[in-house]
Amino acid sequence: MHRVTLAFSDGTEQELAVESGASVLETGLAAGLPLLHQCRSGSCSSCLATLVEGEAGTLPGCSSSLLASERAAGQRLLCVTGVQGDCRFALPYDSKVGENRAVEGHAFVNAVERVAADVMRLELELAEDCWFEFRPGQFIQIKVPGTDQTRSYSIASTPAELPKIELLIRLLPGGVMSEWLLGQAAVDTVLEILGPYGAFFLQETGKAPLVMIAGGTGLAPMMSMIDVIRARPGLKPPIHLSFGCQSAEGLFHGEAIGLREMWLPRLSVTTSVDRGPAPNGVRIGNPVEAVGADGPLDPATVAYLCGPPGMIEAARRHLQTLGVAPGNIHAEQFVAS
Repeated sequence: MHRVTLAFSDGTEQELAVESGASVLETGLAAGLPLLHQCRSGSCSSCLATLVEGEAGTLPGCSSSLLASERAAGQRLLCVTGVQGDCRFALPYDSKVGENRAVEGHAFVNAVERVAADVMRLELELAEDCWFEFRPGQFIQIKVPGTDQTRSYSIASTPAELPKIELLIRLLPGGVMSEWLLGQAAVDTVLEILGPYGAFFLQETGKAPLVMIAGGTGLAPMMSMIDVIRARPGLKPPIHLSFGCQSAEGLFHGEAIGLREMWLPRLSVTTSVDRGPAPNGVRIGNPVEAVGADGPLDPATVAYLCGPPGMIEAARRHLQTLGVAPGNIHAEQFVAS
């Protein structure tokens, strides 16, 4: 048995006795600890933690979706992590977050709208048997009608808009959800949903400058975060949103982003496409390179990244060269099902 300390961001600490070969997450859940989780198989990042003392690695026969740079920075997925001695993990959320347990229920389709060549906007409304609280940045799962498969999508709306939820969904060739959205989705359809999930959400960082890098539908959690910040009283922190798509045909939400620039004078937005031609005001290149073009960032900067794994990896490296502390970089990578 090894002693494992779990340190929450609010200063609360919990100790566990974990057997060799046992999952830290499963041991913690069995002890009733408020630990965020979802897949329990290493394929999502809901149970992300940082190893600050001791030795801990991936359990035999398990795999982890963590990037090499994340592992090098000490990050671990507790569901597939075993310890080789006494360890200490830092959790990127407070001890109250995990108390909001994921729920299973139903939601009605309010609207289905194609907003770009490969993006659909789906608006849902929670049914009376389903209510939950979430933090901006978290996601829900939807069971695809007529199948036994579920898909995960970040919430683009805010908790204040509940029971309505907005999702931005990328259309994938042959994807079961994509085919349903294009051929069968209709207003008032009832969907089975689960959630909320995820350790990627807006942190309480005061007036620290914020950088948000979004690739494609990775824009969804950023919209939620920006709208929550706008609703808060007092002076808002400076925010730089760098949003990118592969081509001009993939761009969406331009008007919505423009409105937020008007509402928030300290919000600056850079929009990029990987390849031309590009509309006026849109740069050719990736959204990562657009950050820090004027030099190093404020050391207190907090960054939020959401998009494909390659973008996340490049953004982490780039932000650290610009002076952003690794612990101030929060990421949610989208992996195709």
